[in-house]
Amino acid sequence: MNGIELYLLGQQLMTIAADALPAEAALGHGSPAARLVLGDIFRHAGASEADVATRTGLQAGQVSAILAELAADGLLETGKGRIVLSREPAFGINDLPGIEEAVAAALPADGAVAAGETVAALEALGRSLGTMLGIADFDAAYRGTPPWEIGHPQPAFAELAAAGAFSGRVLDVGCGTGEHALLAAGRGLAATGVDSSPTAIGIAARKAAERGLGVTFTVHDALDLGALGARFDTVLDSALFHVFSDADRGRYVGSLRAVTTAGARYFMLCFSDRQPPGFGPRRVSRAEIEASFADGWRIDSIEPVTMAVTVDPDGVRAWLAALTRV
Repeated sequence: MNGIELYLLGQQLMTIAADALPAEAALGHGSPAARLVLGDIFRHAGASEADVATRTGLQAGQVSAILAELAADGLLETGKGRIVLSREPAFGINDLPGIEEAVAAALPADGAVAAGETVAALEALGRSLGTMLGIADFDAAYRGTPPWEIGHPQPAFAELAAAGAFSGRVLDVGCGTGEHALLAAGRGLAATGVDSSPTAIGIAARKAAERGLGVTFTVHDALDLGALGARFDTVLDSALFHVFSDADRGRYVGSLRAVTTAGARYFMLCFSDRQPPGFGPRRVSRAEIEASFADGWRIDSIEPVTMAVTVDPDGVRAWLAALTRV
């Protein structure tokens, strides 16, 4: 089984899983932090809250709240300090009609593949390709060096900073290891960086300490920025917008509105549809950017630029969009 076959199999298996999951279950609309907790419990059955907090890098109170929500939705069982995935017959995890047939149909027809081998192979591919499966564990990607982590600011953003485009309070959303928030802080601006990956946030915080820069880094869901309880004058988005589904794009734009007021600037760098098919996330067209920000934003410019990546010295074709909240 090669990488392409695994990619297609992963898409089929995720469709099967989504169909099997009750519509009201928290997992279907859970935050990245909730999915991170659930994934940790899947890998470490019988863990304690303290164990989960240590491995995920989340705060103890945050883990407790997430576990309570997942347990209320029947996804988890807790007792005697141990946490395991729910096996309640009423939830139907072990008794999904037709599930074996559906999985068998998704597997290659030229030979059976053991379920454990398939899962292991999918996880390995997800770690290697970062976002390729659409179910990638971003936190796991940061235990190595993801293709988008180049060790310094993207040239397009560095040029904007040098031109004085950043001002006021700056939010770096999907900040990864924090290079753009640190770039803003280095120019004397109050900067905050948020990301769904605790590992990335930990690296970013260490960078800030080493460089003597006072940046606030926190694990947070980009689709719920309003929960930060703050407003920002400049928002930076390097390689985040292109990971969202069509439905989540609308949620993301609404999330941006919740932390900005009239006159705030938003700078976004994303994969372009000019980039040939192959490695990386979905390609984005100029028209898609315009449609996503048609309500409440003025598009100042959308320019073709190069995004630096670790896997190609020539970089990839991207769009640099500059918008103003109206």
